[in-house]
Amino acid sequence: MRTFAFDIGETIVRDDRYWNSWADWLNIPRHTLSALVGAVVAQGRDNAEAVRLLRPDIDLAAEYAAREAAGRGEHLDDSDLYPDVRPVLTALREAGHQVLIAGNQTRRAAELLRALDLPVDAIATSGEWGAAKPDPEFFIRLVDLSGTDPSDIVYVGDHPANDVLPAKAAGLRTAHLRRGPWGHLWADDPAAAPADWRITSLTELLTLPIE
Repeated sequence: MRTFAFDIGETIVRDDRYWNSWADWLNIPRHTLSALVGAVVAQGRDNAEAVRLLRPDIDLAAEYAAREAAGRGEHLDDSDLYPDVRPVLTALREAGHQVLIAGNQTRRAAELLRALDLPVDAIATSGEWGAAKPDPEFFIRLVDLSGTDPSDIVYVGDHPANDVLPAKAAGLRTAHLRRGPWGHLWADDPAAAPADWRITSLTELLTLPIE
């Protein structure tokens, strides 16, 4: 049995709704924020910097709380999932593998993901763990959650610097997913080179030569 652990943003779920909701909340054109997210991604910066370029003095935590209080906070439903997610997660579990979801997301995102009743063994987020990728502590927590050896875990993600490199450093095997802005932009970057596999769809996980 192998453990397959999945990143969340742009691996399991699309980020469209997330950034569109921030643009609407801040009353700025969606295209403007989207373009700035792309710009900071290309510079290797945290995507939250896109919001700070528009509102330099913004308190993101306070704004997040205000959005939730106004009923305009985080939301996820099946339309946010990539089409290959449910079929692949189901197939992996039916093949006898442990399936986990763990990524850099809020506590609220974890609640929303669990409400989707995905075919997984456990879901966890950095907001719950108090450690975010690429912090090694995140992967220590992931290994603890799996209850198995690091070498028996395949971590699947789109971001080389947050997913591939730190997971490899922690002893996990990795699959770099060419999906979303990070996955495409950094696909040929040296940071993605250590990945054990490079895939363009989660479906490819079902036929990988994993020993």
